[in-house]
Amino acid sequence: MQVPATTPARQTWWVLAVGGAASILFGVAALLWPGLTLFILVWLFGAYAIVNGIAELIGMFGAIGQHRTWWTHLLLGLLSIAAGVFVFAYPGITALTLLYVLAFWAITIGVVEVVAAFTTGQFILVVTGVISILFGFILLSTPVPGALAYVMVIGVFAIVRGVLLIVQAVRAPAAPMT
Repeated sequence: MQVPATTPARQTWWVLAVGGAASILFGVAALLWPGLTLFILVWLFGAYAIVNGIAELIGMFGAIGQHRTWWTHLLLGLLSIAAGVFVFAYPGITALTLLYVLAFWAITIGVVEVVAAFTTGQFILVVTGVISILFGFILLSTPVPGALAYVMVIGVFAIVRGVLLIVQAVRAPAAPMT
C-alpha cells in the first residue's frame, strides 16, 4: 500500500506560520512604539527580514526533497535575507534609504509571491503579493525624507501580511491528500 503524498501547502505550512508570526510581531512593535527611533525600526525590520528569509530557505530544502517547486522559496529567502543584511550592515542609513529598501523589498517580494501563487497553486499568495506590491508603491509615491512618518503604514502592512500568511498556514494542513 502506497502512502499518499501531501500537497505543497501541507508541506510548507510552518514556513508561512513563521513568516506570518514574524511579520505580525514586526507590525505590532512598529505600532506600539509611536516614538520609534530610526535605529530601532532598522533593527526590527532587519530581524524580521532575516527570520522570514531563513524560514523560506528551509522551506526550499523541503520542497527540493519533495520534488516540488522550490525556486520561489529560494528567491523569497534570498531577497529577505539580503534586505535584512543590508540594513544591519548599514545601521546608520537615513530614513529615506530605509524607505526605499522597504519599498523595493515589498514590490519584489510581492511579484515573486504572485508568480509563486500560479506555480504552486497557493492562490492566497496572490492577495499577499498584491498587498505587498501596493504597499511598496505607496511608499515610493511620496518618498519624503523620514520613513518614521510611515511607521503606522509599515506596521499595518506587516500585520495584514502576517495575518494572511497565518491564514494560509492554518488552511494548509486541511488541504486534501493527493
